Amino acid sequence: MTMEVTALVAAIQGYTALAIGIIIGLGALGACIGIGIMGSKFLESAARQPELVPMLSGRMFLLAGLIDAAFIIGLAIALFFAFANPLLSAVAGG
Repeated sequence: MTMEVTALVAAIQGYTALAIGIIIGLGALGACIGIGIMGSKFLESAARQPELVPMLSGRMFLLAGLIDAAFIIGLAIALFFAFANPLLSAVAGG
């Protein structure tokens, strides 16, 4: 490899590491805020109408799974770029 290609590969790896940190960090932050807001609203509604707690708890767990699914998809994309970076293969192939 020439020096320019080596520097380009190092820059791609560095920027990819930063992007992975941003993807995982913001995804975790959003999921935590979303579940926190949803949990607080659940507790408010349970305090107002205790007879609806069984129905509301089922819906709350469904929404918690959907909120976490968005974070897990972002985590999978970040891991894909961490271990099988298509940008590096494009540079090495070209």
